[in-house]
Amino acid sequence: MAGIKALVGLSFSGAIGLTFLLLSCALEQYGLYWPLFVLFFYALAPIPTFISRRLSDDSDVASNACRELAYFFTTGIVVSAFGLPIIMTRAALIQLGACGLVIAGNVVIFLTILGFFLVFGGEDDFSWEQ
Repeated sequence: MAGIKALVGLSFSGAIGLTFLLLSCALEQYGLYWPLFVLFFYALAPIPTFISRRLSDDSDVASNACRELAYFFTTGIVVSAFGLPIIMTRAALIQLGACGLVIAGNVVIFLTILGFFLVFGGEDDFSWEQ
């Protein structure tokens, strides 16, 4: 039952983050859809971690080069997602309020992705190995 509650909580927080993003585009005073390019970063952010968990061995080593490289790439993707609306604001493509809404959405979405990996990233309790 705890897994279902976590899944509902994560989906609710993801919906709030996407609402912030869509408000930055759809409100009448902003009216431009340039901030939706941040969706690419939302889709790309978990991919390096998924790949590193698939390729790395499951030893209890404190540091793994594959995971460290995945964390590096994920950090670059997250920083780019925060930098893109700031650069768009500086280039006068979007307004400052839209930039604030996109950054608020970024915070919520990336915390949701982090929460997913913390809740569902552990080993499966129902594995074949005992």
